[in-house]
This record gives sequence, structure tokens and C-alpha cells, in this order.
Amino acid sequence: MTLPLFRDDAYLCEAEATVLAHTPEGGIVVDRSVFYATSGGQPGDSGMIDWDGGRMTIATAVKVEGGAIALVPAEPRPLPPIGAALRQRIDWDRRHRHMRVHTALHLLSVVIPLPVTGGQIGADKGRLDFDMPEAPTDVPALNTALNALIARDLAVTDSWITDAELLANPGLVKTMSVMPPMGQGRVRLVRIGDEANQIDLQPCGGTHVARTAEIGHVEIGKIEKKGKLNRRVSLILL
Repeated sequence: MTLPLFRDDAYLCEAEATVLAHTPEGGIVVDRSVFYATSGGQPGDSGMIDWDGGRMTIATAVKVEGGAIALVPAEPRPLPPIGAALRQRIDWDRRHRHMRVHTALHLLSVVIPLPVTGGQIGADKGRLDFDMPEAPTDVPALNTALNALIARDLAVTDSWITDAELLANPGLVKTMSVMPPMGQGRVRLVRIGDEANQIDLQPCGGTHVARTAEIGHVEIGKIEKKGKLNRRVSLILL
């Protein structure tokens, strides 16, 4: 199993790790990962690793069997040996943009309070798919509301509840297509705003900024019809 360092500190850029194994596909399984592993619509981090006698560019990170994370090299090269000590460094600018987009999408689900059927995060834009029979008629008003929430500089924090507590509170889950990861005994909740002035609370394993003002200005882009009831709403990071 890999310790996901990014979960406790999304601003951590570098960390030591030890190589535990190699995957058949050429991935490097580590005991601790500063690289976010692809999941929940958020891409895995890219960056570099160094070890005694070698350096390698990492294209992404993925989850593998047994709760482990594997770093995926950008090109085929000899892998660091099992047991080697690594220095991991992520592409911070790309990670931070993912954090900004991801947090902005949480706020988008506030200004469009409809069930979410899918989503995707990128470095320049993201999108949410909504169970939305008709497209919104006043997009400028949505933009104004969204950027007003961002400008409030609300705190973004996390906490944990048990699997049983989540099952007893199904309204916490906004996504219709993907349930939050369960089976570990606890589920991470991300809160925007404090408990007395809470704007959003939902299960999420991704990385987020610490305060909403860090997102910067965003704009709603295309709104596309994706099926009888689905609308895809794009969000652009400016």
C-alpha cells in the first residue's frame, strides 16, 4: 500500500520514497507518493524522480492493486531498482492549476444545484455533466454568482466520516455516476466555508486550494447537450 502524501498536504511538491515493486507495464510502485494518482476525473501528476545514478521524467501516476500507486515513466528507460531511495518532485504549476479547477468545479455544483453525472479536470479548464433537461437561460448570472463565491475567499478544508455515516447521509453525494471510494472504513469530505457558513460539503479524494480566492477568475464556457437529460457545462480558468 502507498501512503498518499498529497491527501494530507496538497501543497507538498517534493518527498522521499522507496521503490517497492515494478508493474508489468513498467510503472514504479512507491511506498509514499507526492504524485496524485489519476482518479475522480482528476489527472495524475507529472514531474521528476531522482535516485543514486539516475533521473527520470514521470508522465503520470496511477492506482494499482492493493491500494498502491505506480509512477509511470514518460518514456521507456531502465527503472530504478527495487529498494532504491527516490526523490520525487511534481510539476507544481500543473498540479496547482488542477487544484484551482477542481475547487472551482465544486463551486459550479453550488451555483447549478443539480445532480452531477460526470466530470473532468484539466490544467486550463474542466467540466461537469448535470442531470439538466433544459440548458440555463442566464449564463452571465451564473458567472457572476460563481465568481462572487470565489471572491469571498472561503476556506477549503477536509474531514473524515465513516462509511456507515456516509450511507446514512446519501445527500452528501452529488455524483450520480461515481460513488466515493468506500471499503477503507472512512471517507474524506471536502468543505467550502466554515461550519457556520458552509457553502458546500461533499466526498472527494482530489486536491484543492486552501481558499477560494486562490482559484482566480473563471468563466462558464460551452454548454452542450449530452443525451436526453444531460448537459455538459465547461469551466475555463482565466
